[in-house]
Amino acid sequence: MPTWDIFCRVIDNYGDLGVCLRLARDLAQRGDRARLWCDDLSPLAWMQPAPVERLSCRPWHDSESAAPGDVVIETFGCELPAPFVAAMAARPARPVWINLEYLSAEGYVERSHGLKSPQFSGPGAGLDKWFFYPGFTERTGGLLRERGLIDSVEAHDGAAWLGARGWAPEPGERVLSLFAYPHAPLDELVQALGPGWRLLLCPGAPQTALPPLLRAGQRATALPALTQADYDRLLWSCDLNLVRGEDSFVRAQWAGRPMLWQIYFQDDGAHGSKLEAFLDQSLADAPTSLRSNWAALSRAWNRLGPWTAEAAQALRELPAAASHAAAWRAKLSGQLDLTAALQAFARRAGGA
Repeated sequence: MPTWDIFCRVIDNYGDLGVCLRLARDLAQRGDRARLWCDDLSPLAWMQPAPVERLSCRPWHDSESAAPGDVVIETFGCELPAPFVAAMAARPARPVWINLEYLSAEGYVERSHGLKSPQFSGPGAGLDKWFFYPGFTERTGGLLRERGLIDSVEAHDGAAWLGARGWAPEPGERVLSLFAYPHAPLDELVQALGPGWRLLLCPGAPQTALPPLLRAGQRATALPALTQADYDRLLWSCDLNLVRGEDSFVRAQWAGRPMLWQIYFQDDGAHGSKLEAFLDQSLADAPTSLRSNWAALSRAWNRLGPWTAEAAQALRELPAAASHAAAWRAKLSGQLDLTAALQAFARRAGGA
């Protein structure tokens, strides 16, 4: 039973911690031991309030005096504490050191996945660091997907779940979940949606910014902070999910429902090519009109294109979008999941 050390720093949002928590929990639920080291553990009060067997969550600074485990995951280039790296180098059986990178569909991911970086200086001299890239193809590390996840989605009664929480739609009304950054074009969105929508707003700036923008036949509900498990169920229950960053982005794809991704904005414009790479992969097998309209909507939502008639038309084609979302999920679920890929990679890198 190997021990995994997973390091995470919270920068400006909690998506990084969300990814790390899901990975640590999945490792623990598969029988390994996992320690999650983070510089801000406070979000766990709502993300994961119940303890998980074989998973411990610890303050970042406590790692400086800890004995390293068998596998060390440095997530998103967070830079491990120097004392911990020195302890890794001093360990008789040196741990496998993996830098888990951000998710992308861009071509460099396949070229860079699994590359080794020998450490020639500093506290980790003599160690090897391996670069591990999540992705959407067999030549990447895959996506986080717990065992039995798709079966759980299929067995979920979305109407009953929403109703039990007072979030059920009225007859003829559709339900949308919205998790967005403050700069999202909310006014353009509600205009394009038209009537007949109940918008469930996750915590964040849109909870106050969006309600004054509602059109006739639309209503909005501000949601409380949800556990990761309940957020997943929210995605499974909605007709359309608007998500942001990485963690909710992946979970929306497993929901198998139409999904609109607000990518993390970068000043140098790198988010544009990242979005286009994902659209190219995820819409490759979609009907021509759906591919064109949904790409136009995705660009408009990310302020990378205008709100054209095509963008608005995409929101009138939800049945076709739902069919394609289910097909895309089926394609992804045929690949090895990220946790299993990491476990297999760690065994190979460690000489097992």
